[in-house]
Amino acid sequence: MAAPILDPNAPAFTRRYMNLADPRLGAAALFASDEFFAPKERMLNPEPAVFIPGKYDDHGKWMDGWETRRKRTTGHDFCVVRLARPGVIHGVDLDTSHFTGNFPPAASIDACFADGDTPSDDAEWHTIVAATTLQGNAHHYVEVADARPYTHLRVNLYPDGGLARLRVYGQPQRDWSRVPAGEAVDLAAIENGAYLVAANNQHFGAASQMLMPGRGANMGDGWETRRRREPGNDWAIVALARPGIIRRVEVDTAFFKGNFPDRCSLQAAHVTGGTDDSLITQAMFWPELLGEQKLSMDSVHMFDDLAALGPVTHVRFNIFPDGGVSRLRLWGEPA
Repeated sequence: MAAPILDPNAPAFTRRYMNLADPRLGAAALFASDEFFAPKERMLNPEPAVFIPGKYDDHGKWMDGWETRRKRTTGHDFCVVRLARPGVIHGVDLDTSHFTGNFPPAASIDACFADGDTPSDDAEWHTIVAATTLQGNAHHYVEVADARPYTHLRVNLYPDGGLARLRVYGQPQRDWSRVPAGEAVDLAAIENGAYLVAANNQHFGAASQMLMPGRGANMGDGWETRRRREPGNDWAIVALARPGIIRRVEVDTAFFKGNFPDRCSLQAAHVTGGTDDSLITQAMFWPELLGEQKLSMDSVHMFDDLAALGPVTHVRFNIFPDGGVSRLRLWGEPA
């Protein structure tokens, strides 16, 4: 069974957007002022932090995260991180899991946009997370209200200590002017800027994982709902990376064998105005892009017999009655 979402109380941005600090997608910790007890790279590990009693290395207790030595001078420690994609950041998670007597009392985050791999000495840094009080062994979710795209972060620890994980949730920014006319683009790809608006259930796997690049790694790498014990069906609403005409639909049930949906369908619309929350009600009445189609286990399904709806901005993906889907691809032409 897929691993449950670990923190049911996490804010919506953790389920809606991709983690721009995921090293599997190209993010990297470039430089740290100190990493005596634990290397900076561990802070970006996509897996949840663990604690291993009795495990020590040459520097002391092994910790799953980035940990600096005890500072005996003025100043503070910091780490520069290159994001996997340039993007607009909507929120962060400063996770101090398992750091109890060695967590930083506070942290802040600065961001910049740089053309190269490493920011220049005269890079213009903007504070996106002001100094925030931290607690030990806890997630600290901070919403970011800044519409500018960024490529690099500077994570500041005051004055020192350990950070188990850094998650940076946001929307990648793509230069659509460079897409050749007529070229098919996955309009539902999270790396192109698509994001999850809402899903009625994400008990075993976040619906945003359907929008991730590549095929799923296992059954936990996809959207999976709980077993439905009442009439109806499960659904997820996706905001496309850009308005476009959808020409082909790809539904991948990789690794879902005894728990794949029996059928699926798609509704779509070109939406102007309103909010993400208001779309949940509207989506029930959107026209059908793809009628109900049978699905099979652990397979890639291609559908191209679609209704001519013209350019659309959002889709509602319906599964009947419940189950798991690894990936959803919506190939089309940007409008």
